[in-house]
Amino acid sequence: MLKACFHNRGPWALFAALLVPCAALHAGIADDLGALAPGGSLALTSNFIYRGVSESDGHGAVQGDVHLASRGGTFLGIWASTRDPDIEPEASAVLDLYLGHRFALSSTWSATLSGRTHSYLGASRYEPSDDYQQIIASLTYLDGWSISITAIPNAVHWWFYTRLGRDPAWVADTSGQYLLGRGVFLTAGAGYYRTQGTGSGMERATGYAYGNAGLAWEHGPWRLDVGYFLTQEAAQRLYPYPVDPHKVAGTLSWQF
Repeated sequence: MLKACFHNRGPWALFAALLVPCAALHAGIADDLGALAPGGSLALTSNFIYRGVSESDGHGAVQGDVHLASRGGTFLGIWASTRDPDIEPEASAVLDLYLGHRFALSSTWSATLSGRTHSYLGASRYEPSDDYQQIIASLTYLDGWSISITAIPNAVHWWFYTRLGRDPAWVADTSGQYLLGRGVFLTAGAGYYRTQGTGSGMERATGYAYGNAGLAWEHGPWRLDVGYFLTQEAAQRLYPYPVDPHKVAGTLSWQF
């Protein structure tokens, strides 16, 4: 149903659809859910960059998140973003459903375990599905620094523009922010994506590194991020669309 709704309708259909659950949450749905607290965000970005690679081929995207969280640390939600339908798998949007739990280890440290399913909306019906699932374990210090390990049991394995099938993949990444003052933060992150292989040559295991650095400014529910993104050229072997190793992107988001 969701794939049919977003097929060939572009970013504004997704933006409008995200506003519906946002309005419902603020209309009093929280009263019916007891201990579950609603929240979320809406964002406009100049470039949808995911693990160092642009899903929007250098163009802008509309993004949104709606979630529910319990006082005990359990959370569930939905996240979505528009993307360039001219690149594989010809989907106009991506949709993530996620469920997890946050464990308070101390007054400064916490750990989170979550699962996500990543779906391409409006993808070509004549090609195999590129949807996949992932399990994420992360450790966070004071909401200012985090490190995570992600396991993807069924990642699609590409060799440039040739689809080889599916293989397990792993991702290790870290990110942090440091308050400079007056709502201004210094931000940075780095990661490494590696897919397992089943042989030699183009079927061998391979991976790439990526990172970013920038500044962010927060004022009330608003946040503006501007950053420089660097991606190892080896990423081109794992994605069936152009990979730009040097990118600058900005994102304006509203939290509710």
